Amino acid sequence: METINMLATIIGFILMMLGVIMIYDARKLTQKWFSFGDRNEGVKWLKIGGFVLDVIGILILYFAF
Repeated sequence: METINMLATIIGFILMMLGVIMIYDARKLTQKWFSFGDRNEGVKWLKIGGFVLDVIGILILYFAF
């Protein structure tokens, strides 16, 4: 049972880390990954995705303890 909690904790922290990286580096990631004209739309969706990953990571950590 403790290994499941430890694994859930690690996954939660990784998801939170990826979410924060997506939020703060959205403009750089959009320029690197996408080649469409409207970059602001891509930045908006990357920030929304990062926020969702943060919330999922927080919920995993909340229910793991």
